Amino acid sequence: MSLDVSEDLLAKAEAGEVGDADFVDCVKQSLPFAWELIAKVVNDLKNGVVSSSGSTQFADNTTPPPDEQARGQLLRVLASDSMRGALERHYGVKLAFQNCHRIAAFPLSEVDSDTYRKFISPRGQLLNQSPELRDC
Repeated sequence: MSLDVSEDLLAKAEAGEVGDADFVDCVKQSLPFAWELIAKVVNDLKNGVVSSSGSTQFADNTTPPPDEQARGQLLRVLASDSMRGALERHYGVKLAFQNCHRIAAFPLSEVDSDTYRKFISPRGQLLNQSPELRDC
């Protein structure tokens, strides 16, 4: 199961739509590693920290998760359109993902930039490969 859903939140969902704030809180509580990592990358972006490729147009993480549980959290939050979308709306960014752990946050104004298009391109994915990450 991806999320620990409280009985109250489940009742809200059964009765109708659930707001982003409640959903984001559920993600935060259920997937703490993923939440903290994405929050750190977004914070890096907002503070102008230079990305691993030397750019200030986005911020990223290149450190592998410490274990399979953490890796699973990251994969679940980024593979779910609803979770990923809620986090993007919450932070006001566009998230991009390569391999099993390279998460990047782009300002919404950069989504049509060359830097963003390069990051999400097949070439960008291939250039980000390494033998030690082959089975991550």
